[in-house]
Amino acid sequence: MAILDASLDELRATRTSIKWRAYDPDVIPVWVAEMDCAPCDPVVEAIEGALRRGDVGYAAPGPLEEAFAHFAKERWDWAVDPAQAMMLPDVMIGVGELLRANTRPDAAVVLSPPCYDAFFGFVQAVGRRLVTARLDANFRLDPEALEAAFQDAGPGAAYILCNPQNPMGTVHTADELAMLARLADRYDVLVVSDEIHGPLTHPGVTYTPYLAVPEASRGISVVSGSKSWNLAGLKIALAVPGADATASLGALHEVNTHGANHLAEIAHTAAYAHGAPWLDELRGEIVERRELLRGMLAEQLPEIRVTPGESTYLVWLDCTELGLADPARSFLQQGRVALGVGTNYDPHGRQFVRFNVATSPQVIGQAVERMAGVLH
Repeated sequence: MAILDASLDELRATRTSIKWRAYDPDVIPVWVAEMDCAPCDPVVEAIEGALRRGDVGYAAPGPLEEAFAHFAKERWDWAVDPAQAMMLPDVMIGVGELLRANTRPDAAVVLSPPCYDAFFGFVQAVGRRLVTARLDANFRLDPEALEAAFQDAGPGAAYILCNPQNPMGTVHTADELAMLARLADRYDVLVVSDEIHGPLTHPGVTYTPYLAVPEASRGISVVSGSKSWNLAGLKIALAVPGADATASLGALHEVNTHGANHLAEIAHTAAYAHGAPWLDELRGEIVERRELLRGMLAEQLPEIRVTPGESTYLVWLDCTELGLADPARSFLQQGRVALGVGTNYDPHGRQFVRFNVATSPQVIGQAVERMAGVLH
């Protein structure tokens, strides 16, 4: 049985998360980064066992760090010292606290849009100055834009890397990451890499964790199993320092570990330790769903340009040629399809929408039909 195969009626009857409650019941939700998937059995068994044992106390470090280190070595040949990792409540909470602890109140934080929308909110939440270094026309890291932004930001700034890049699914190469690391060293910029989508690269695509690049020793990676195993409701993350970044991670007070959820730790540990077969099956289905979307759009909405992607279940769609003033708004109000709003990821992204393909063929098909109905 496929992992991504639930019908629209089944999903509406069984899902109570914000994906299914944010809009009216007649709206098809393909917006937020949450999968409509069958669960990973080892994760279910681990959680059920913990509940039956009454093992619902406070999280303790050790098992999750060990499981992730083994997973990282096996999957990416990335050597992680579990003793150096810090357990955190959530990837973005961790990123925000790293910014707060390692930059001055008047410092800048550099982002490369289009990028995950919460990056903008967390820069604002910690009260830092936003500087942008836009990706190039192919949605790749632009060395000239990065250098100009780092010069503008000044010493003591930070850069939030999205690796792989959400919403396009760009997988940064080792050479691109080394270039970023050299520029960050030159201009005294701390790189904090959000690698939550790292396990979701498409089969056959090489993924490089930021800290696997020798030049990136001053950076910090923040990881979680929440996207890859659909565990967003069981929040926990790990911050992993580069060889020369232990002091930067150590700037976080120990209390930042207190919000880590014990049931989440059990779930994510099981995912990393025993969930690889499920993950690999999922990755294959995501590619199939992405190609299904591409084919349906080519047939029904050929004006939409599908941005090539090598990872994640999120697809960045250029709707410029449709002639709509606000594509996301039109698709929602007239077509009753909720997509990711382009301007959330890029101030200049009004003509873009983000489509989540981690769902059944039926849901994708109905969403595209409704979108086409807005134009025809």
